[in-house]
Amino acid sequence: MSIKTAMCVFDVDCWDEDVKSAIEFCETQGAHMSALVICMGGIPSVGTYEAISTSWLDGQEREIGHLAEETNAVIEVLEKANLSFDVKEIYTEFGWAEEDIAEHALYADLVLVGAQAAGNEALQRRIIDGTLFRSPTPILINPRKQAVCSFPKSILLAWDSSDEAARAAHQSMEFLQGCDSVHVTIVAPASRSLEKGEEPGSDIATFLTRHGVKVVVDQVATGGRRVDEALRQHATDVTADMVVMGAYNHPRIQQRLFGGVTRSMLKESRIPLFLSR
Repeated sequence: MSIKTAMCVFDVDCWDEDVKSAIEFCETQGAHMSALVICMGGIPSVGTYEAISTSWLDGQEREIGHLAEETNAVIEVLEKANLSFDVKEIYTEFGWAEEDIAEHALYADLVLVGAQAAGNEALQRRIIDGTLFRSPTPILINPRKQAVCSFPKSILLAWDSSDEAARAAHQSMEFLQGCDSVHVTIVAPASRSLEKGEEPGSDIATFLTRHGVKVVVDQVATGGRRVDEALRQHATDVTADMVVMGAYNHPRIQQRLFGGVTRSMLKESRIPLFLSR
């Protein structure tokens, strides 16, 4: 996948570091930045209808004005960069945020989310849901203040032979091909992996090798740990600059009620996380 358009999502209240890292990433990639500055409108408090209407409308007007000011500030920063870009301001209700994000993600090769936007839990959840469940576009979450390395030296590819993992491998190919070593990582027990090919990971390793990817297959024992803990530790062990994985192999309701690898990785990962579904 060649990254020609990166959709970068910025939190209206906290965006300065995210814009810096997004500029560096897009300049290195030679990509157009499609920037979304998002404000999610507040929910009316309990009270009489008249009081709610007046206070809520006043608050909404202030939020929209603040959004316009911050969007102009983002534009001023981007105009100083050597970058092709467009900027859109999105004022949305909580219930519609996913749709608004998905609509714009349709026309991007990658959705890039920095540490500040990811730190807003409500916004992060809607970016994830809007991108992964309502568009075909992968997402790259960067929990660090510095820019994502466009040419990572080491990548951990979490592999379980699922459709989601395979799609993540395909969509992250540009990163994988430029990498010194890609660690195809299978966390045991991995019964699904054992069903696909004589050796776990051999099929995907062969496929990636044909694309010029330098592959190492690592089978990692859980040792009583959760899968996400084993993945994060192995990412540290191999000094991974990025983790690539398929997202939400199980229904969202199950993930939210009982946890899940994707949810835990989003919460705990300290290195960039490339997700596809």
